[in-house]
Amino acid sequence: MNKRELLADFAHKKYGFFEDASVQVCEWNKKSLRGQGNCYKQDFYGADTISCHQIAPTTFWCNNSCVFCWRPKEYMKGTPKKTADPKKMIEALIEERRNLISGFGGHDKVSKETYSRARESRHWAISLSGEPTLYKKLPELISLLKKRKGTETVFLVSNGQNPKMLQKLWSESKKAKSENENSLPTQLYISMVAPEEKLWKGITLNREKGGWKKYLRSLALLKLLPCRTVIRLTVIKGMNDSKETQEKFAELLEAVQTDFIEVKSYMWLGLSRKRLTAENNPSHEYTKDFALSLLKRMPSYKFESEKANSRIALLKNKGSKYKTKIIERN
Repeated sequence: MNKRELLADFAHKKYGFFEDASVQVCEWNKKSLRGQGNCYKQDFYGADTISCHQIAPTTFWCNNSCVFCWRPKEYMKGTPKKTADPKKMIEALIEERRNLISGFGGHDKVSKETYSRARESRHWAISLSGEPTLYKKLPELISLLKKRKGTETVFLVSNGQNPKMLQKLWSESKKAKSENENSLPTQLYISMVAPEEKLWKGITLNREKGGWKKYLRSLALLKLLPCRTVIRLTVIKGMNDSKETQEKFAELLEAVQTDFIEVKSYMWLGLSRKRLTAENNPSHEYTKDFALSLLKRMPSYKFESEKANSRIALLKNKGSKYKTKIIERN
């Protein structure tokens, strides 16, 4: 599949593009517009679902090729050939998203006030496709997003393969004159699928030399970074859920000491259905039991919350200095 075919495929899935950066309106975003509920990120942390901009600065590039990824991961190889201007990217993706939600302006279940709010950009989720830490101007992008009028929260999700970029975000943040110019995200996520190298390689199909060591370096940074940190642990039934693996997960997570741990079910969606089966997709009850089993071996954490229709359980570090909800909403 060449670049033109990829663009056509993603456009069919309702992505908006600026060069190699993209934005998409997710199902929770659409549901919130229709008054049918909010994303778990709002329920857990207060991040605004209705105006969420889920974006990717490097849509087609990732240094992992995870078997559970719903995207066309087989074609996401190499590194970006050029670096888009972050200021132009932001404005272009805002306009693209407005085009994507334009049909809701006349929807009988969407009020004018709701539609107007949805056109704002209070929350940014840099997590859509590809690996965002491959974007060379990521510190500038995050800083510009945080300075932008109306921005409340910026979340960044990474696979942990670029610890140098995480360190750069930190070092650049030290130069900031205020929190609004800080290049660290409001909340930094590192994805986790395995507690040891062999299983990790089998699930991520990582292509980096020394990938596991890079991943461990990223994990080691999390307790040091002056921002909220989260491990997102994806449970894949029959692959990374054995009792032995649970014990290793608990040991690793206790050592990492992030503020939060999201234990989330793998969802049998998209192209992952060609690689896995519906049997690999655990129920919410199964995922919650997995989280509770981890807690028995993790004295530093407590059960904080859950959202059944997202199949996710939230654990919180008892020693975290952060409130769970960044913003309280009705």
